[in-house]
Amino acid sequence: MDSLSLFCTGALLAGGLYWFVCVLGPAEQKGKRAVDLSGGSISAEKVRDNYKQYWSFFRRPKEIETAEKVPDFVDTFYNLVTDIYEWGWGQSFHFSPSIPGKSHRDATRLHEEMAVDLIDVKPGDRILDVGCGVGGPMRAIAAHSRAKVVGITINDYQVNRARMHNKKAGLDSLCEVVCGNFLEMPFQDNSFDGAYSIEATCHAPKLEDVYAEVFRVLKPGSLYVSYEWVTTEKYRADNPEHVEVIQGIERGDALPGLRRYSDIAEAAKKVGFEIVKEKDLAKPPSLPWWTRLKMGRIAYWRNHILVIVLAAIGIAPKGTVDVHDMLFKTADYLTRGGDSGIFSPMHMILLRKPKEAPSKS
Repeated sequence: MDSLSLFCTGALLAGGLYWFVCVLGPAEQKGKRAVDLSGGSISAEKVRDNYKQYWSFFRRPKEIETAEKVPDFVDTFYNLVTDIYEWGWGQSFHFSPSIPGKSHRDATRLHEEMAVDLIDVKPGDRILDVGCGVGGPMRAIAAHSRAKVVGITINDYQVNRARMHNKKAGLDSLCEVVCGNFLEMPFQDNSFDGAYSIEATCHAPKLEDVYAEVFRVLKPGSLYVSYEWVTTEKYRADNPEHVEVIQGIERGDALPGLRRYSDIAEAAKKVGFEIVKEKDLAKPPSLPWWTRLKMGRIAYWRNHILVIVLAAIGIAPKGTVDVHDMLFKTADYLTRGGDSGIFSPMHMILLRKPKEAPSKS
């Protein structure tokens, strides 16, 4: 092979590698590249050990159900997965129904905007994002409503990512991020004009504990909407396949245990909320939310190969391969849960704090 042919071949290989890593690699909402994958706040050499620690929680199921153990469990999970989520999915760590003619990104934004429309806030109102992640929903909601959004997440790495994205989007004057546990929020009683949570409270060992905290910080008469992860009326605990799917979702998403759809309103009423509306947004005529997972299977394989290569050459932490493999398998369980109708990630409940109700401590 002459030197010109060798140069052209090398250039093609280099160009192909750049395209594979830097063009195909990033998520729809660019902000995290494959070569920047990390373990969040966990040092690179400890990612694999923390991954093993995460799985050890499931060998002690009674500990998963205790409130004092869950925060560390969830924090470890989000240190492990945040970069992979941003890179492969985007800045909004949740699902949304498919909409004909709309991209996944647009469908996600509309799903988020619906949440703030439901709680009927005005520009300048102060509202709470319960479990904000890296702030994708927060930014969409602030831009749409012009309300001032305060988000809380237990993961310090996500706080830093969210603040960076808020500033980059020019929304840092409307968006504030606080590191804290939503079971013990550092906010005063009766201090918010509204609140929402999008697929976040599923991490709580007891839903009423989160709802009690939201109830406490809301002003009397204000509204709170939550999109909850639930098992539906189709789920059968005596069906081995159903149990396998639900347990697979729980293990792959740091869940102390999925709740039945019928438990949500009961938890809300227990802490004093009035039920305004309850609806499973995943049911027809909504189009399937899990089609994005099915369509992304080729991308998952492509990304997994890339993660293996980056870990092998020392760019990505060694444990990143294990984490990505876990998420790949979890995507299959989520798809099976959606296909069979036994699982919904968007059981919507709209609640009101009564005007005359005392605050809950």
